[in-house]
Amino acid sequence: MIVVVAPGQGSQTPGFLAPWLELEGARERLEAYADASGVDLVAAGTDWDADAIRDTQVAQPLIVAASILAWTALTDGGAKPAGVAGHSVGEIAALVAAGVLGDLDGLRLVGVRGRAMAEAAELEPTGMSAILGGETDEVVATLATLDLTPANYNGGGQIVAAGALPALAALAEAPPAGARVIPLQVAGAFHTRYMAPAVEALRAQAGALPTADPVLTLWTNRDGSVVTSGAQAIELLVGQVANPVRWDLCQTAFSDAGVTGIIELAPAGTLVGLARRSLKGVPTIAIKTPDDLDAARAMIDAANDGKA
Repeated sequence: MIVVVAPGQGSQTPGFLAPWLELEGARERLEAYADASGVDLVAAGTDWDADAIRDTQVAQPLIVAASILAWTALTDGGAKPAGVAGHSVGEIAALVAAGVLGDLDGLRLVGVRGRAMAEAAELEPTGMSAILGGETDEVVATLATLDLTPANYNGGGQIVAAGALPALAALAEAPPAGARVIPLQVAGAFHTRYMAPAVEALRAQAGALPTADPVLTLWTNRDGSVVTSGAQAIELLVGQVANPVRWDLCQTAFSDAGVTGIIELAPAGTLVGLARRSLKGVPTIAIKTPDDLDAARAMIDAANDGKA
């Protein structure tokens, strides 16, 4: 079983979309995505600097558009992966890949998501920090004493804390035993109560979009379970904005389902790194440019032929 995963915010680098625009029809598709999301994705993905594409309102549509471009290029040739999941904003790309949303509706939704989360982040100075290492229970207990939220359980010994900036500073000064704390360049405390104002804006947009039930196995960030209803997938996606990402449970679910390979869509790198630590021995491919597509297709074809 090959699982395709779509990354969340923080995976993009300046100019990363340039190679994708060389594919036939990609520029036209990206221009349509720009109209749907309200962001000039061609310029953002080719010309804008790191600070500009880190802006939440830009980063989220840019990442989802890149993942959908990669998914389309991967599957147009007939490749048929068994399942799909997305990390944080990557869940929108996963819903498009699974047939729950159309691609333009996915970009409309992520445009609203990015703007609403950016507005919520402006209400109070907050941030996020990655915690590498340490015992999970001790890390979570430490966060509770500081009124911080474990916003991302990423597996592989990584938890992302989120909350008020003074509390994050205190965490960095006195990290849990055996842990390192790395501040993240994000605008606010995503996947926490601080994002509650964004939920209703996202729900209003999501409620206006046509949906269908998934045509592939689709896992949710809520608890790693399989979602079989399009309506439920949308509801979980909306609520996830203000709730922790349980990528650790998603990876456990992949293992329980018999995963034989993980393919990460562009802008790739982060999730295959987590998979190498949590799903040891499972082959991974990061689709960073179109040059990586052939290897990804070969992995899928081999699995479907019963060779992997």
